[in-house]
Amino acid sequence: MKKTSNRYNKYLAAACAALLLVSCDFENINTNPFEMTDEEGVMDGVAVGGLITSMEKTVFPVGTQADDTDIINMYQTDYHLSADYWSGFFGQNNSWSGGNNNTTYFLIDGWISGTYTRSYTNLLDPWKKLKAASEKNGTPEVYALAQILKISGWHKTLESFGPMPYSHAADATMNIPFDAEKDIYASMFQDLASAVEVLTEKAENGVSVMANYDAVYAGDAGKWVKYANSLMLRLAMRVRFADEELAKRYASLALNHTIGVMTSKDEEARMSVGAGITFRNNIEWLSEQYNETRMGSSMFSYLLGYEDPRLSAYFKPVDADCQFGQEAFDGKKYQAIPAGHTYSQNDVYKSFSKPNIQAATPTYWLRASEVYFLRAEAALVWGAAFGNVDELYRQGIEMSFQENGVTASVEEYMNAEKTPVKHEVGGSYSCSFAAPCATTVKMEGTPEQKLEKIMIQKWIALFPNGQEVWTEWRRTGYPKLNPVMVNRGWTQGADTEKGIRRMIYPTSFYQTQDGKAIYEAALKLFNDGQGGEDKSSTRLWWDCKR
Repeated sequence: MKKTSNRYNKYLAAACAALLLVSCDFENINTNPFEMTDEEGVMDGVAVGGLITSMEKTVFPVGTQADDTDIINMYQTDYHLSADYWSGFFGQNNSWSGGNNNTTYFLIDGWISGTYTRSYTNLLDPWKKLKAASEKNGTPEVYALAQILKISGWHKTLESFGPMPYSHAADATMNIPFDAEKDIYASMFQDLASAVEVLTEKAENGVSVMANYDAVYAGDAGKWVKYANSLMLRLAMRVRFADEELAKRYASLALNHTIGVMTSKDEEARMSVGAGITFRNNIEWLSEQYNETRMGSSMFSYLLGYEDPRLSAYFKPVDADCQFGQEAFDGKKYQAIPAGHTYSQNDVYKSFSKPNIQAATPTYWLRASEVYFLRAEAALVWGAAFGNVDELYRQGIEMSFQENGVTASVEEYMNAEKTPVKHEVGGSYSCSFAAPCATTVKMEGTPEQKLEKIMIQKWIALFPNGQEVWTEWRRTGYPKLNPVMVNRGWTQGADTEKGIRRMIYPTSFYQTQDGKAIYEAALKLFNDGQGGEDKSSTRLWWDCKR
C-alpha cells in the first residue's frame, strides 16, 4: 500500500460521509459515486444495461486501467486486509497505523466503513433503479437478475456486520430500520427462489437476459439459474446450525430444481473480461506492484504438508535471493509471512512466495468445486437423499484440480496419509507455529472428523476468496489456522484464538440522534433478539456451533 494517507483519505472520507447518512439523508446514502446518473444513462441509451454491469462490478470491487489504483485500494482495505487475511490465505509485507489495524485484529473505522459502503450501499442505488425500470417496462427477468446480484453482495454485508436494512431497503424514508439476521436470510431465500422461477422460464425458452451488459454469463439465463441455486445452497448450509429445518428446505429446493446447481468449470461465476470491461486483478497488483501480498502461514502448513499439487498453481517459489525458503515436494522453495505481525515493509518478507495470480486472473464469486463440498456436507448431515458424501467429497477435490489446471491423481492425493506441517521462519523476523492439526485428506472417521476434512478441502479450493472462507471458518471452526503473532483488538473484543467473529459497525452509524436510535435497536437484534454488544467477539446468528 503506497502513499497511505493521500491515497485513502478521500475514499475513507467519502465512505464515512455516506455511512453517516444512513439514517438522515436517504437520497445521498443511495447515491453510488461510481454509478451513472439517470441523465447519463438515458443520454447513452444504456441506463438499464449499465446498471447491471455496475452491480456486477460491485459484488467484489473490480476495476480497469481507467480506474488507476482507486478500485485496487478499495479492495485492499475493504476485503484484502480483513477477510482475505483472516482466512489464512495471505500474509502482508507491511503493517499500518503503528500495528493497530485489521491484520492485528484492531478494526480501523475507515476500513470497515469502506466494507459496508462497497458491499451494501453501492449496490442499493442501481438495484432500486433496476427494480423501478423492471416494473415500468414489464421485464421481470431484469429484476430477477438484479435480485441475484443484490444478494450476491449483501450476504457479505450481513455476514460481516450482522443486522442491516433489507425489508425496507427500497423505501423512500429518512430512517431505515435494520432487520434481524434470521429474517433477512428467510427473505433472501424467498427472493432467490422467485428469481430462479422467472429466469427458469427464460432459460427453457432460450431467452438471454441483458447479454451485452452481462460480464459474468453474457446473458445466459440457464447459467444464472445454476448460479442462483448454488448461492441458495451456500446460504442454506450457512444457517444449518441456527435453523436446520430452514437450511434443509432450501438446500433441497436448490438441488432438486430442474436446472439445478453448478457441476462444471464453465458454469463458475466470475468477473474478468466481458461487457466492454478491460479487467485487472486486484490481488496481482497488491503483490507485484505494492510488494505486500504474500503466502499466508496457514496456507504454507497445509499445502506443503499435504504435498498438495495445487501449491504451484496458487503460489510462486521464493525469490532467488531469499535465505529462508523451505524446499517442498516439487523441489522448489516456498516461504510465508505469519499473520498479525507489526513489521514494516522489508526485503526479507518481499522475497517470500507471491500468489500465482496474473493481471488477467478472474475474480471468482462461486465455483463448482465449492458446490460439491456444500453437497458433501449436506449428504453428511442429512443422508443419502442428498448424495454420497465420499463421492461428492472426491468430486470436489477433482473439480478444484480441474479449475486450477492440475492433472495429478486425486486418489493418490487422498490416500497419501500426509498431514499439515509446522511453519517456521528464522533470522530477524523469526516465528514458529506448530502444525495446526494432524488431519489427513482421506475421507474417514467420525462425522465431525469428516466435516473437518470437507471444510479443509473446501478452504483450499476456495482460494483466493477469503470472504467466503472467513465466514465458513466462523461457522464450522475449520480449518484450524495458525494464530496471529500480535492481537491489538482486545479492546474491541477480539480473542487471539477465536479471531474476529464480526466487524463492528462504523462509528458514523451512531453520530446523529436518529442514527443512534436505529443503531441501538440493531444491537437488540443480536443473539436471536436477546441483544448484544457492538464488539468483534459478538457472534452472529448462524455462528452458533460450539
